[in-house]
Amino acid sequence: MPIAVDIDVMLARRKMSVGELAERVGITPANLAVLKNGRAKAVRFTTLAALCEVLECQPGDLLRWEPENRENPDRPEAAKAPLASEAGRP
Repeated sequence: MPIAVDIDVMLARRKMSVGELAERVGITPANLAVLKNGRAKAVRFTTLAALCEVLECQPGDLLRWEPENRENPDRPEAAKAPLASEAGRP
């Protein structure tokens, strides 16, 4: 997944536990673990807003985009899909 989640970074900066964050945001520790470990397929804006409010940060402090390795053996379909520029699109 090219979206990296940096909740651990903000937790460390705020000296806050996962359990405390989950309680203050209003989600289960299990769901927060799924999100912070990058296993979530989606995040609701209301959850993202609550995380930002509790951690006193911006969404960009929690989420960042990283280019995927096109040769990643875990995702062979990524290596087959051409980039827009490779497909002749602007």
